[in-house]
Amino acid sequence: MKRIIAGALFLLGYGMLHAQKPNYDESKMPPYTLPDPLKMENGQAVTSTKMWNEKRRPEILQLFETHVYGKAPAHPEDLHFKVLNEDRYAVGNMATRKEVAVYFTKDETKFMTVLMYIPNKRRGAVPMFFGLNFKGNHSVSEDPGISQSVIRMKPGPDGVEGRTGVFKRGAESSRWPIEMLIANGYAVATVYRGDIDPDYNDGYKNGVQPLFYKEGQTRPAADEWGTLAAWAWGLSCAMDYFKTDADIDSEKIAVVGHSRHGKTALWTAAIDPRFAMAISNDSGCGGAALTKRTYGETVSIVNNLFPHWFCHNFKKYNDKEELLPVDQHQLIALMAPRPVYIASAVDDKWADPKGEFLSGVHAEPVYKLFGLDGLNTSEMPPVDQPIRAGAIGYHVRTGDHDINLYDWQQFVKFADQFFK
Repeated sequence: MKRIIAGALFLLGYGMLHAQKPNYDESKMPPYTLPDPLKMENGQAVTSTKMWNEKRRPEILQLFETHVYGKAPAHPEDLHFKVLNEDRYAVGNMATRKEVAVYFTKDETKFMTVLMYIPNKRRGAVPMFFGLNFKGNHSVSEDPGISQSVIRMKPGPDGVEGRTGVFKRGAESSRWPIEMLIANGYAVATVYRGDIDPDYNDGYKNGVQPLFYKEGQTRPAADEWGTLAAWAWGLSCAMDYFKTDADIDSEKIAVVGHSRHGKTALWTAAIDPRFAMAISNDSGCGGAALTKRTYGETVSIVNNLFPHWFCHNFKKYNDKEELLPVDQHQLIALMAPRPVYIASAVDDKWADPKGEFLSGVHAEPVYKLFGLDGLNTSEMPPVDQPIRAGAIGYHVRTGDHDINLYDWQQFVKFADQFFK
């Protein structure tokens, strides 16, 4: 019965997707004009890093908050942490595994669990990769010591939202090469996204949003946080913990994500400059891909398939991308002068590899303002030939929509240039 229901849901989603008829023909794209990241909304040119940091960057950030992701509240006053368990002999004695609870409330009823692996062979604090996972902390490794996450899905006929045993231990281990990262001197940490906000359209009732509703409020306002912004807020709260952990070099943490988590990683680094690097993998519309190209995933498609991801105001731009006052090259530019890496897959047309690359190209003037190199080319590189000489990195690899060992190997090589 479960397989029948799952199959029906897949076919429904597939049908909705193709009913939207995404465009994969470059010749059918409408002409578009991108907003200049170095021109204020009043037309004034940005001529210094001081002007960027004090005026233009906050202006762009506010535009994204208002029209795309939504504003998130400050971290809770009662935010606190607790190390739940620790094993110094994990990964064949190569690493220390820790699980840390990040509590959002004083009564500890709302929290997320951060799973961490830290190299045992180290001198002092180490740099780290950090991001969300899709299927629970226990899915990133077959390590039997990882506590099983309660998976949060749209309630079935029984009305139950949270379930255990939905995804097997290690089900996503191919996406988390923990041993490779440890061997290269990096810690790795992850959080199950459902600990922050479940990934289904629940009217924002079961995540962190209700903790901040005003009296009489039942859902976020039109310019307040959707699920992606809530996830980013949660990752930012985790940074408060990392600042207290002597094993982690909190000045060298890269926030990384694939697909919808890639969108989240970019927004996380935009709202929290404490993250030293952002890495986006196959993030598409609302991530690294230029919105105004309307290639593959578009505003209308993403808002219809996943109406909870962005703020309500973003729906105003369904099939009206030309009216959107920002585009994703400006999101990439918000990272400056911090390094950012954008990854695509050649067969992942849905995420628009060319549009992802062009965001890096058009963000480059801001990096130049800081005296830094970006991609230094407007021509997409050949498949499986990364660009990583400057503060903006990019590759398009063989294959389709996924994150794999090749991707992670490029992320490590890029991070080595800045963290080691």
